Amino acid sequence: MVQHIQQTCQVKNKKMNKNELIYAIISIDDLPKVDFSQVSQTSKDTIRRSLDLTKFVLKWNVEPTFIKDESIIPIEKLNHEETLLLMATDKWSEPIEENE
Repeated sequence: MVQHIQQTCQVKNKKMNKNELIYAIISIDDLPKVDFSQVSQTSKDTIRRSLDLTKFVLKWNVEPTFIKDESIIPIEKLNHEETLLLMATDKWSEPIEENE
């Protein structure tokens, strides 16, 4: 029983490890094809969109069927660090104005 609980905790911790998630940049045209039960986001309202609204980000632990069967073909797949770098670019984030 204790071993089962430890294994369950390890699986949950593994799911929460951002370094093991896969991130994908997807065309906004594919948004209606997303099955949100298979990804970390819960709905179209919780996705991160590019500033020009042409792309969005999905993340997952286990590759969704709509990616496997190529119903949706990602523009790019990234790890956590690569995604953070991309999100810091001017295509994904508004510049922060400094107060003088």
